[in-house]
Amino acid sequence: FLKKKYSFKISMIGAGNVSSQLAPCLESAGHAVMEVFSRDQKNARRLCEELYHASAKKDLDFSQSESMLFILAVPDDAIREVAERVILPPDAILMHTSGSTPLKDLKRTPQVEIAVFYPLQTFSKNKKVNFEDIPILIEANNEETLSTVKKLAGSISKSVFEVSSEQRSVLHIAAVFASNFTNHMISLAEDLTKAYDIDFELLKPLVAETINKSLEVGAKQAQTGPAIRADFKTLERHHSFLKKYDKQLARIYKHITDSILSGKK
Repeated sequence: FLKKKYSFKISMIGAGNVSSQLAPCLESAGHAVMEVFSRDQKNARRLCEELYHASAKKDLDFSQSESMLFILAVPDDAIREVAERVILPPDAILMHTSGSTPLKDLKRTPQVEIAVFYPLQTFSKNKKVNFEDIPILIEANNEETLSTVKKLAGSISKSVFEVSSEQRSVLHIAAVFASNFTNHMISLAEDLTKAYDIDFELLKPLVAETINKSLEVGAKQAQTGPAIRADFKTLERHHSFLKKYDKQLARIYKHITDSILSGKK
């Protein structure tokens, strides 16, 4: 493997959930991850241990780096600050992995091109994902840079799409509803069952069938439950119980119920 010819030399800026999954995948696809920077050096060193060539970088001065591509995988509110501080070699491409941050938030200089490389998936360090099936949304400031980013994305995924910053932001919002909010609802259900000493395992087949059916037939057609049936007696019974159990949860229940009811009209 060490003698393999690499397509791109890459440096990772950030060692969180995205980098911990993306960097090993890029190496498996034949690229060389040369450096990993993180404000937490323990995280940088830990990720480097999973890679063949990478060394932990202690600062943002990459002016002497061999890399051509620099992947900025940091929290959204840190992207602009880090992009302004990082020092890159001539002809480098700086790309971020954010769903909601516009391309223009990467400050471009005459020597550095900018791009977006957004894998549309949820990432956790302890749960491996298969990048081959993950949509990667790309954007760049010119056609040549876009072609390079498309080549990189295509080396790990069969689903690569060019989208604008606005389209990507809309998709990110939709992803929050479909993924983050859905997961939070499952977490609330788990808390409720635990509070009454009920095994949450009883609900897992229902959760799995709900997700599968929603994806197979469409979410609107798959909707069931007392709200879509306009079963107001049951809705009131649930709401009264929840007001005694947890007023905030009762408010959430009512907001979601009202949203489903409004969709019936």
